[in-house]
Amino acid sequence: MRKGILGLTAAAAALSLGLTACGGDSGDSGAAPSGSAPASSAAAKPAGKIGVILPDSKSSPRWETADHKYLEEAFKAAGVEYDIQNAQNDKTAFQTIADQMITNGATVLLIVNLDSGTGKAVIDKAKGQGVPVIDYDRLTLGGGASYYVSFDNVKVGQLQGEGLVKCLTDKKVDKPIIAELNGSPTDNNATQFKEGYDGVLKPKYDSGDYKKGPDQSVPDWDPRKANTIFEQMLTSEPKIGGVLAANDNLGNAAITVLKKQKLNGKVPVTGQDAGVQGLQNILVGDQCMTVYKAVKQEADAAAKLAVALAKGEKPTVSGTTKDTQTGQDVPAVLLDPLAVTFENVKDVVADGFVTKDELCKGEYADKCTEAGVQ
Repeated sequence: MRKGILGLTAAAAALSLGLTACGGDSGDSGAAPSGSAPASSAAAKPAGKIGVILPDSKSSPRWETADHKYLEEAFKAAGVEYDIQNAQNDKTAFQTIADQMITNGATVLLIVNLDSGTGKAVIDKAKGQGVPVIDYDRLTLGGGASYYVSFDNVKVGQLQGEGLVKCLTDKKVDKPIIAELNGSPTDNNATQFKEGYDGVLKPKYDSGDYKKGPDQSVPDWDPRKANTIFEQMLTSEPKIGGVLAANDNLGNAAITVLKKQKLNGKVPVTGQDAGVQGLQNILVGDQCMTVYKAVKQEADAAAKLAVALAKGEKPTVSGTTKDTQTGQDVPAVLLDPLAVTFENVKDVVADGFVTKDELCKGEYADKCTEAGVQ
């Protein structure tokens, strides 16, 4: 990845200091099937095997297009054996995969839980086998993972709330009715996102500047369910003036419904993840903003921790996050997110997260030129 908008953040600098005990550096080569890295690139001290369980490929494309790729690159560069699998939103499969990984010799697990209950079951079993677990992206409440690597999720929500306020202000919308399309109720990240954007929107509701409209969570972050939910929202409240959608997939579901009523581009919609679809929606004016989380930084930080643990080391990190269920502080690496609008879509491309070729196809080519995408 080229040095871009998040290349030298304070958080990234803290990572390099806090993970001094870790072995390998991340790689920049293309993705390849999960497996063993070449022995020639191995660190001097033999490392154990690292098991990674990703949650699905439906809630967000990032899990396969970004996280899988970047984790794989980092493990290959470090010369460690690894196994990356996707549970495809199946809780039984999630636990089965974890059991199989431990049986097959995994000495570290890195997981993105489907919910805290499933995550805790895996962490408890792993601990019983002496296998440390890193919570990746989502904290397992009550789980007691060894480490947590993610972005500052409350700040993500704050950026979404502030982005929606700016979009409504720019459009000079008077006393808009706001619909909130929240993430999965079983995902602690969704809770933190909502904490962030409600902190921005509540004063607006209290002052009467905005009117609080429908407010509903979307099970499993499922865009099809989001489509149905938002159709019901718009039917019950036809004058919705703004949509706080917790990620790009949910935002696109709302946009699809708004298009049927010829309201797309008129009603501001937020998002998160800065994927191709979300950025394209921003380019044509159907979505007002998204939040970019430099997944490579997140994957590299998690991989460094995992490699160190696999080598029997005990790496230190600079931060902690509170497990609201147990009250315990979990050692944590928390990165900074960035708000993205039409004006800085080009920076996400420059950072290497998406390519110009995939973003600027067909009808989006002229808009890419207008936005300065290179």
